[in-house]
Amino acid sequence: MKNLITGGAGFIGTQLINYLLKDGQYVFCIDNFQSSNIENIKKFDNNPNFCFINHDICESIYLKVDQIWHLACPASPYNYQKDPIKTSKTIFMGTYNMLNLAKNLNAKLLFASSSEIYGQPKVNPQNETDLGLIDTNSLRSCYQLGKKYGESLCFDFHRKHNLDIKIVRIFNTYGPNLLFNDGRVISNFIFQSLKNESHIIYGTGNQTRSFCYIDDLIKGLLKIMDSNYIGTINIGSEEEISILDLSNLISSKLNANNLKIIKPENDGDPKFRRPDISLAKKLLNWEPKVSLKEGLDKTILQFKRNLK
Repeated sequence: MKNLITGGAGFIGTQLINYLLKDGQYVFCIDNFQSSNIENIKKFDNNPNFCFINHDICESIYLKVDQIWHLACPASPYNYQKDPIKTSKTIFMGTYNMLNLAKNLNAKLLFASSSEIYGQPKVNPQNETDLGLIDTNSLRSCYQLGKKYGESLCFDFHRKHNLDIKIVRIFNTYGPNLLFNDGRVISNFIFQSLKNESHIIYGTGNQTRSFCYIDDLIKGLLKIMDSNYIGTINIGSEEEISILDLSNLISSKLNANNLKIIKPENDGDPKFRRPDISLAKKLLNWEPKVSLKEGLDKTILQFKRNLK
């Protein structure tokens, strides 16, 4: 099986590459390092089933593959808000180019959407039928609305060209090999604790999130790609925690006494974010296996090694 992974040098992409190569499959990895690091994929250099292409997916490309895993796009607010126009362009043009490639090859395509499409949700947990509320004037809207339009484009290609599409709404994901400067809250808190710095908390800290360990997420993606399901599906953890409690948990695991600096709430920051994964359980027989406490232990261990 030949696979194309866009954004393959990113956090999720590198883990997916690792799984596919271990399964004996061939992988083309495309990235332009807008929000990733070449060090993430150097370990694959000597694998004959791996090929890296430095390419911006806003430009079309032709590769003969069976499956396209379209992950490319900065995923944390810190990264996607650096250049919101580039973020919007990457999502639209990149998705359009990958869908055209899939159409020409009659290949499967998995589009990595996001829990961000739920915007400021009205219900908790969020299921696939929830429309969400997104402010077009929000700093987050370039990503939120971009992912929504990416989903729309996928459905249009399915209806018009009978394309086999999979749309995965990925909720907060973490694990070893997150970059220190990734901007996601778990990497921020671990790094700040290791450096004996204060934890920066935006808003009250009572906003809640759920965090899915990377290995669980990858297993979910693999199951979706192998399924016959066409449509949107949530993949994430049902284990919910407030940002304040997360800060305290990470501090306790590192025996750190981190002060907390409270800053104004981020623009458009949702009050809660937790997936309803009933559909994934029913269709894929999938649910997360790694608890937050266990996953944090593994992540902290890798952070300590990387810091050295």
